[in-house]
Amino acid sequence: MTQDSPLVLTRHGDVAELRLNRPHVRNAVDDALRIALSEAIAEIGTSDDVRVLVLTGEGSAFCAGGDVSGMRERLRRAPGEVAGAGWRRLRPAQQLIADLHALSQVTIAAVNGPAAGYGVDLALACDFVVAADSAFLAMSYVQRGLVPDGGGLYFLPRRVGLARAKDLILTGRRVEAPEALAIGLVDRVVPAGEVISSALAWAAELAAAPPVATGLAKSILNRSLDLSIGDVLALSAQATAICYTTDDHLKLVETFLEARKKRE
Repeated sequence: MTQDSPLVLTRHGDVAELRLNRPHVRNAVDDALRIALSEAIAEIGTSDDVRVLVLTGEGSAFCAGGDVSGMRERLRRAPGEVAGAGWRRLRPAQQLIADLHALSQVTIAAVNGPAAGYGVDLALACDFVVAADSAFLAMSYVQRGLVPDGGGLYFLPRRVGLARAKDLILTGRRVEAPEALAIGLVDRVVPAGEVISSALAWAAELAAAPPVATGLAKSILNRSLDLSIGDVLALSAQATAICYTTDDHLKLVETFLEARKKRE
């Protein structure tokens, strides 16, 4: 990927940074960016060299949502074609969100500026969200006469609770960074010039954890609110059995036992 690409990939050791690179339209997602992002996520998902993914935007915005060209195209279609064409267009955008959410690697959204609509969905599909103190987030679908279709109806209640999710979705209002932190919409707020460095520092810390244990724990946590305690216990037992076989577990246990022996 070059600096002229709609998406720029930068490696920081075992941390991958993906930067939405359409600053002239506030990083709105068109087909080219969606395809590039989908391909990058698929590649990262099969990589043994990437432990954490940081997603951010170029310029002053994180992501303004979907590109307006798609809206214009829809308005030009015959009424009988709108539903089918819209459904087909939404499926790959929704698959992108699902793939980002399902990555075994830890993911951090570095929200360097405004995020709206699908841009909020991209951020919430990540495990953690770091936001600039000047940023805001807006589930602005209703302001276009639409229902959130990029995962917000799933992610938002799990982050802020059902009543607050209804407020944010039914009004489409802006949530400034301090409020976003207070209600749990984002996890950390930092000065605008420190968003990327803060996200990368957090990523480096998370990357130090054993990747198999991290990935398995994440996969169970992603499903835990929809499962019974019995299901979660069964999945955690299976995951633990897998961890027993890993080099990371063996080395860490040996280190722990040696340190304990020295203290005795």
